[in-house]
Amino acid sequence: QGGGVSFAVPVAECGLFQGSSGSEDEARPGTAAAAEKREERLRKFRELHMKRNEARKLNHQEVVEEDKRLKLPANWEAKKARLEWELKVEEKKKECAARGEDYERVKLLEISAEDAERWERKKKRKNPDLGFSDYAAAQLRQYHRLTRQIKPDLEQYEKLKEQYGEALYPTSDSLLHGTHVPSKEGVDRMVADLEKQIEKREKYSRRRPYNDDADIDYINERNAKFNKKAERFYGKYTAEIKQNLERGTAV
Repeated sequence: QGGGVSFAVPVAECGLFQGSSGSEDEARPGTAAAAEKREERLRKFRELHMKRNEARKLNHQEVVEEDKRLKLPANWEAKKARLEWELKVEEKKKECAARGEDYERVKLLEISAEDAERWERKKKRKNPDLGFSDYAAAQLRQYHRLTRQIKPDLEQYEKLKEQYGEALYPTSDSLLHGTHVPSKEGVDRMVADLEKQIEKREKYSRRRPYNDDADIDYINERNAKFNKKAERFYGKYTAEIKQNLERGTAV
């Protein structure tokens, strides 16, 4: 009996030892999986944190740029494009001068026939004489024509600048009446220009060039003049009726 008792204790101990080692082996894979999942979540959290910081930085930069754009003048984009175009033209002129070529000739060689024809048509339409509409429009048209003919005398300007100094640029407190005496050349130039205007006015004819693209809504020249006069006074009131008649949808 003593041998049986002494034999039973080691067997039980062996059984307990085997059971504890099995539970530890089963717990180790679960702990490793939990740690790996936790590490994956921390990595995603760090990525989201970095993306949030990057988005905040980009938003701040965009706000600063928008504030700069709002503070710029309304026509800044057009001015910027114009300045960039002028810089390109200057660089092209320098390159042509370095090669000993004429810039105007090189520029014309780069223009296609279609562009040249389109520019010629645009130049013809730049200031067309559409006839008399009112006195204000006729006066504005003459003003633009006369100002384009003015050629400034830079030598005379420099002389006046040396003579008057800062007084040449008047302010709200400056008294100008009676202080300026025109030169004899300036008076002669004005008289010659007025004589040219009188001579041109005497030869002026009110007949307008024929427009091939205009709609024919008259039966003779007298009827055409009457229709133009009626259109000038009542065109804005009868535009919808005319469109309905042309479409065939008039009631």
